[in-house]
Amino acid sequence: MMNPSFVYVTYIATSPEKLWEALTTSEYTEKYFFGTSIHSDWQEGSEVSYSRNGQVSDYGKILKCEPFSELSFTWIYVGDGVKDKQPSRVTFELQPMNATVKLKLKHENLQPGDWVESDDTFEGLNNGWPAILSNLKSLLETGKTLPAISI
Repeated sequence: MMNPSFVYVTYIATSPEKLWEALTTSEYTEKYFFGTSIHSDWQEGSEVSYSRNGQVSDYGKILKCEPFSELSFTWIYVGDGVKDKQPSRVTFELQPMNATVKLKLKHENLQPGDWVESDDTFEGLNNGWPAILSNLKSLLETGKTLPAISI
């Protein structure tokens, strides 16, 4: 399959405003994204970066930013060491449904190495995103993240 995509949908008992805040502030990302902070001014065309232990791990450019509705940006993972790699694209779509928000994540234009066929790892976007978004859901609904898992 050429340039596959990964789609993950979950329903979270929260408001679009609270979910947006969780997606765009380090106060939240550091809790559910395993110590990762996020930095941007959230303007279309601006840079966005994720950092762990003071080192940028992922970065990109904001493509679309409609607060409480949709956030899209390019994504480059620093750790794979591939030079001149085409960026992938991450899109979060928020759809209010009474006291719940449907969150749809699309990660598109994946390259070899982005997808890891293994059940015993968080490596690969197809394994990492479900862990991150499950942790986000738990945090927003209970105030606590999931217990740490060793695999």
